[in-house]
Amino acid sequence: MTRIRRDTRETQITLEVHRQGSDIEIDTGDTFLDHMLVTLARYAGLGLTIDATGDLRHHLIEDVAIALGTALREEIPTEAERYGWATVPMDDALVRAAIDIGGRPWYEGGLPSDLYDHFLQSLATNLGATLHVVVDRGRDRHHIVEAGVKATGLALRQALRKGSGGGIFSTKGAVAIEFLDSEEM
Repeated sequence: MTRIRRDTRETQITLEVHRQGSDIEIDTGDTFLDHMLVTLARYAGLGLTIDATGDLRHHLIEDVAIALGTALREEIPTEAERYGWATVPMDDALVRAAIDIGGRPWYEGGLPSDLYDHFLQSLATNLGATLHVVVDRGRDRHHIVEAGVKATGLALRQALRKGSGGGIFSTKGAVAIEFLDSEEM
């Protein structure tokens, strides 16, 4: 379990995430954001509690994604599967997502909502993940965004699973980074 509080002049966020949980309680004051966060948590198999307020919708959505990505980064098991992918059909929409939680932040997307495209970008960047979301088809913006969030959640569930191979899923092995004082350099 990881708990964080993120406060700025624009937003106040308290968040708790459990990699192997099921309790989900979301209150951001934005009905659609709440819906997408519940959807992401359920499809990713996460326990998630978020209490958030913000001055503007853009700030709220972006900062919740930053906080969630930051917290999820702490939940990655050393022996994670690392990669995940999923395709989700939702009525007229068909959306694919592929993720690598190996510490190389990158986002490529194309959701028909700048706010939710930015949400996924902020999530991926702060999680340290490469995330590609591809919209194959769709007309209804709600369906496309929701299918994208569901596909991301399913891919994340797969990537976060503890690997069956008993080791780190990388040819590099574990990457160790140590911060040095300027005097040590």
